Amino acid sequence: MKPQLILASKSASRRTLMTGAGLDYEAVAADIDERAVENELAARKAEPPEVAVELAKAKAVHVSRAHPEAYVIGSDQVLSLGSQLFHKPKDMQDAANHIREMSGKTHHLNCGVAIARRGEVLWTDVSIAAMTMREISPTFLEHYLQVAGEGILQSVGAYQFEGPGIQLFEEIQGDYFTILGLPMLKLLAGLRKLGLIDA
Repeated sequence: MKPQLILASKSASRRTLMTGAGLDYEAVAADIDERAVENELAARKAEPPEVAVELAKAKAVHVSRAHPEAYVIGSDQVLSLGSQLFHKPKDMQDAANHIREMSGKTHHLNCGVAIARRGEVLWTDVSIAAMTMREISPTFLEHYLQVAGEGILQSVGAYQFEGPGIQLFEEIQGDYFTILGLPMLKLLAGLRKLGLIDA
């Protein structure tokens, strides 16, 4: 009997990546207070990659307690610009502010991933992409926000990289999966290591 896999997320992009990789899974949203976890980590000055992993672990553990026989995959993405962490924009004005702050600079997408079962973390990893945004003119920013629409409010960086958001960048170092929010190469290696998929 094949092990049951659960993705602790309802994210459309993460589900697309899991399905595209040919994985048999179900998606269950993780109802955790992400800001409370972040505040606790901020108090001990955790670096952004650690914050991403701890959030991924919290999601995986939370869902695994409700589905103890399943192997639960948690993932979370933290955007850092220097020591500043960004969250999903509240509205389009907030999205514009995000892009103005990142314009002409390099920010990092820290993508943590974890696998848990019966409330215990079995495996974790983190992948980081360096994203250099070109200088964004006020005219282009206005055009971009109109074209991209409110879908960008679901993106921590206020861009959907697989759509018009690609136009914001001049250089990228890192893999496509990490940018979309689920580091598939590392996840697949972890699943193979645990014997959950064919090697």
